[in-house]
Amino acid sequence: MTNQELADLIFPNITKTVEDYELMYPKRVLPEGAKVVRFAPSPTGFMHIGNMMSATINYCLAKSSNGVFFLRNEDTDQKRSVEGSVDFIYHTLDYYHIMPDEYEYNGEVVGSYGPYIQSKRIEIYHTFIKYLISIGRAYPCFLTSAELEEIRAYQSKSKRRIGIYGRYAKFRDVPNEELAQRIKNGEKFVIRFRSEGDFNKKFIFEDLTKGKIEMPQNDIDVPIMKSENLLPTYHFAHVIDDHLMRTTHVVRGEEWMSSVPLHFELFAAFGFKMPKYIHTSLILKKDGDTIRKISKRKDPEALMFFYEEKGYPYLAVIDAVLTIANSNFEEWRTNHPDTPFYCFPFSPKKMSSSGALFDLDKLDNISKNIIAKMPAETLYEEYLEWAKKYDEHVYNLITNHKDDTISFLNIERTCKKPRKDYENYSSIYHKTWYIYDEEWDKEEITYDFGKITDKDEIKKIMREYLNNYYNESDTEEVWFNKIKELCDKLNYCSDMKKYKEKPAAYKGNVADFTTIMRVVLTTSSMTPNLYDIMKILGRDRMQHRFEIFLKKY
Repeated sequence: MTNQELADLIFPNITKTVEDYELMYPKRVLPEGAKVVRFAPSPTGFMHIGNMMSATINYCLAKSSNGVFFLRNEDTDQKRSVEGSVDFIYHTLDYYHIMPDEYEYNGEVVGSYGPYIQSKRIEIYHTFIKYLISIGRAYPCFLTSAELEEIRAYQSKSKRRIGIYGRYAKFRDVPNEELAQRIKNGEKFVIRFRSEGDFNKKFIFEDLTKGKIEMPQNDIDVPIMKSENLLPTYHFAHVIDDHLMRTTHVVRGEEWMSSVPLHFELFAAFGFKMPKYIHTSLILKKDGDTIRKISKRKDPEALMFFYEEKGYPYLAVIDAVLTIANSNFEEWRTNHPDTPFYCFPFSPKKMSSSGALFDLDKLDNISKNIIAKMPAETLYEEYLEWAKKYDEHVYNLITNHKDDTISFLNIERTCKKPRKDYENYSSIYHKTWYIYDEEWDKEEITYDFGKITDKDEIKKIMREYLNNYYNESDTEEVWFNKIKELCDKLNYCSDMKKYKEKPAAYKGNVADFTTIMRVVLTTSSMTPNLYDIMKILGRDRMQHRFEIFLKKY
């Protein structure tokens, strides 16, 4: 029996050829230097920060070269598929504004190189597997689970490499007639790739991140088609897909580096040009005195749910990811503060080879800068949108008090150096709650006045100010001059220079004095501009808060 006859026996319904698919998926007509890249997650879990880095890099590579970025759903491992993960992948790309040019989702197909879901491409894979069988580069293997386990146990005990190679490849050289008879008898089998590599020989592989690497040739006969559902394995499917979809660059984690010898041989078996590979470093985090790989089980920030629930602006997360992806991104962002992130000239050579340290404090600083630049109305809308999804109480509160919320968010926002109070949307309420009377009335109010603690003195200051000095129509200059006048009247020095010369001559200084008012009205000694807060509250609300203070003390 010839190899072709064996291939026809295994795939009797496959009538297309490799050449047919080459014609169906022609080389893309793109500008010179354009990169064709793909984000190809497996729906076996929810999108994590490593996925996000790969997707962002891919997006930048495509956009900066006038290329193509496509999404491929690699769902061949259907036993481990997690319900909802495909929806979340699509949602995450949309949320972070890194939508692919080509994709397939909810029945909609965008692009001419699909299907973009691997489980819908079985006929394509079978055509290419059939071709490998016909040329003697693949064969059916009938090793049982028990036999495979026995081989693994022996290899492990004797400290040999794990896998089916050499004498362990029991069915590699079995005559086609015997293989055909087993198939006719209904025995379960997988299709294995027949390697022609020699583990004792090396080949040179050039990774765009790590440079030239010498690696042993592959000699393992790996499965390329499973017995269940006749689906291909990842190793085989990605080779066929990347070739037919005309992928030029593959961005993937460095954990896949050990698979390069196999992938190199698979591409070579078909005579395909191998894409260029960019193996990204592990994402690390500081844990006490140690640095370790970020963990999807241990670290909430490993999953992309975390950033949306916390309310980080999407651009903050993108910039934080690019900061660890390329060593020169921070300098570029400083010099191009308003340039879209995808214009950044990403370079694989500027990726860390030892691991990328992801720091939430760094993300917070990036986010504070981005939020500080937003107009108050824009920040309000973003905050409202976040609260609508994640905090019903805050949503109702800021909906009912839209004007006060925008006014408060606008304090010290339009100046040369705007305040940087908020690291994400979820942090805003905890720094603004006191502006809302219903929150004030239900809170267990505690006051921390700092230096001036005499309650009678505090009452005296507030009564005098509210009864005789405060006027809602005063400009900020007039307002402050009146405060200084009252300071001097009550023996608080209004001139900081004089106070430093003779502090013992006064009860305190103007800063101590305004702190008293600030704490009575907000409970906090650290707030935005007090004049603006008073303008928002107005006399009646300020009087109400003073009365609450009087009742408490």
